[in-house]
Amino acid sequence: MKNKYLIIAAILVATVFLGCFGNSGSLPGKVNFSKNASYALGFSEGAGFRGAMIGGQIYPDIDEFLKGMKDGIMDKGRFSEEEVMNIIDTAFQTLREVQSASAIQDGIKFLEENAKNPGVAVTPSGLQYEVITEGNGPKPTENDTVKVNFEGKLIDGSVFDSSFDAEPYDIGLEWLVPGWSEGLQLMSVGSRYILYVPSEIGYGEQGMTDWSGRPIIPPYATLIIDIELLEINPDMGGY
Repeated sequence: MKNKYLIIAAILVATVFLGCFGNSGSLPGKVNFSKNASYALGFSEGAGFRGAMIGGQIYPDIDEFLKGMKDGIMDKGRFSEEEVMNIIDTAFQTLREVQSASAIQDGIKFLEENAKNPGVAVTPSGLQYEVITEGNGPKPTENDTVKVNFEGKLIDGSVFDSSFDAEPYDIGLEWLVPGWSEGLQLMSVGSRYILYVPSEIGYGEQGMTDWSGRPIIPPYATLIIDIELLEINPDMGGY
């Protein structure tokens, strides 16, 4: 999906960079955008494409990237279409392997050190949790829907979701990843815990993306979830 998304994005913004090559790189037809309008269009689209690259941790050789764009538009590439797709697929596969290996090792190291901290408990599944506030209400079951406030972070501190500055979430435990569901079932209403969720009981090798394919939770990411259990809504039947 990430591969396809970036290829489509490259096609959409290809004309942005042609100005780098002078008039010899112009598309057929009379220019109908002013210099300022052309620049503004290029800047806008280029900034969006830059965000997609950074979000996917894709850092190409810019000089070769621009040459490839020009050659693709002018239909005179150094590789066949089949070779292009094979090269791109191989590059993405290599990138995923490198990123995954790094994420796995970072997660293991983080959890090993975190387990040594006072107040951190570890369950047989590998879930780690820390009690901030212990409530005295009932505990939810795996079939319940609960109302929570939470903030989810990666181990580098980046926040991928939060409700503390918005509205609490109604969440069905059956729809959550195993580590998150397990953690909530340890909590009584009124409790606030920090959950440390290993990737194997989190989002695993798939991670999570938004509608556009932009990564929200990378593959093999260890999660830190600061969560407050506000109430149980057993009659909602999931969410």
